[in-house]
Amino acid sequence: MATIAAHAGVSKNTVSLALRGDPQIPEKTRRRIERIARSLGYAKNPVVAELMSELHKTGHPGYRRTLALINAYRTADAFRTHPTIPVYAAGARRRAAFHGYKLDEFWLHDPKLDGERLDRILRARGIRGALVVGLMNENQLPARFASTWASHACVVTGVRTHEPTLPFCCVDHHALVLEAMEHILALGYRRPALVVDEHIDELVERRFSAGMWVGQQALPKAARLPGFYDVEAARLDRRRFHAWLERHEPDVLLTLYTAVRTWVEAAGRRVPEDIGLVQLERRQHDEDWAGMDQHNDLVGEAAIDRLVAMLHRRETGTGAQLRATLISGSWVPGATVRAQK
Repeated sequence: MATIAAHAGVSKNTVSLALRGDPQIPEKTRRRIERIARSLGYAKNPVVAELMSELHKTGHPGYRRTLALINAYRTADAFRTHPTIPVYAAGARRRAAFHGYKLDEFWLHDPKLDGERLDRILRARGIRGALVVGLMNENQLPARFASTWASHACVVTGVRTHEPTLPFCCVDHHALVLEAMEHILALGYRRPALVVDEHIDELVERRFSAGMWVGQQALPKAARLPGFYDVEAARLDRRRFHAWLERHEPDVLLTLYTAVRTWVEAAGRRVPEDIGLVQLERRQHDEDWAGMDQHNDLVGEAAIDRLVAMLHRRETGTGAQLRATLISGSWVPGATVRAQK
């Protein structure tokens, strides 16, 4: 670095900051130092880089770099009031602290915010990376923030986005349903069915229904029941669900909605004596439900790891090679299915 500093006419500290892409150094100066470093054959030592990263994590607690935590849900208080989103955020905060970062919160649907203004704020705070949490009903990001995704490292949790497609971390929905099927078949169920709204299944590129289809291949054809996908319509008129239930007579339902229990009991079925229920996104307040823990806190942690790696490689959201991290779920026993024999 001393050689690079001598050629560039700057200090070794300036060279060190420039080669790490630190925003304290003007971009023009960073580019000039990078060109000089390449011409001199400089290459970063990955062992030293890892060591310095560890030192930054355990350094003085009074100074930490900052990342943006962007709430993409339709309400501004989702990090505190939504039943699922705070779990993602808790994992992200925990992992960010481990890496030596703090998180500044932003709301994507703030009417006063667009890409240009957000970019100015991020630059002023020295923020080079953003984690997007809370895409629950759509997989497209507002077009007015295109400049943000193009100029910052960005990772999305929960779903794969389109236009633009950004690096993302989410539960493995396909494997989630497959594992749930393994458990309910082991419990002796032979007529399982999926109850998921059509829009939600489309949002995750039909990985729920695809996992169900694969899991049903272990059953006779007559027992491979069609799913119920009119959930939102059934919220207004339960007769849609009751008609489907009478027609196909499933013995266990895999669903995302606790309201299904009320619908089943309103149809005169007892849980779990007549029909079992499995929650595909079991949360702490789901009490006695059996189901799958999606480990959304681990999704938040993995997303921060991905984001930090992008910062080290100086990648932006739209400029990075698309990478996905899928987290496995795990089975949680409960009283809504029959006991293991």
